[in-house]
Amino acid sequence: MNEKEKQRIQVAGMIMFVLYVGVLAYFLFFSEAYGRAVQRETYCYNLVPFSEIWRFSHYRTLVGIRSYVMNVYGNILAFVPFGFFLPVAFRSVDRGIMPVLIGLIFSFMVESIQLISKVGIFDVDDLILNTAGVILGFLIFRICNRMRIYGYSRIDVRKE
Repeated sequence: MNEKEKQRIQVAGMIMFVLYVGVLAYFLFFSEAYGRAVQRETYCYNLVPFSEIWRFSHYRTLVGIRSYVMNVYGNILAFVPFGFFLPVAFRSVDRGIMPVLIGLIFSFMVESIQLISKVGIFDVDDLILNTAGVILGFLIFRICNRMRIYGYSRIDVRKE
């Protein structure tokens, strides 16, 4: 792959990353479907790790399967694109734990803004789940990148 193709991929990655962050911000701060239009009167937070994950898992029939899936798996899936597009957009963070640290910091900022603006709940479990999503997205990026580098992305179709 020549340098021009790498630059095109990086620009496309930046565009996808910015669009993703914009859509994510809408759902996290403004979406009426997720109760973001109503500002709470008090600050709400959970600082006990795994308590909300356990509560949603244990009482999933009471809270509803949709709430369970949205809270646990939704937080993971929402941050998979972050872990994937970040190293595509910024080549300097495609190694080591840098994407995970940036994802954790970004998630902490999101949770802090939700707490301060009272449009959500600061939840340490969300930090855990969001970071798990970043890790999953980064692993997918690494697998795709290895396949690209070593040529496994080509499918060899042979007629016998």
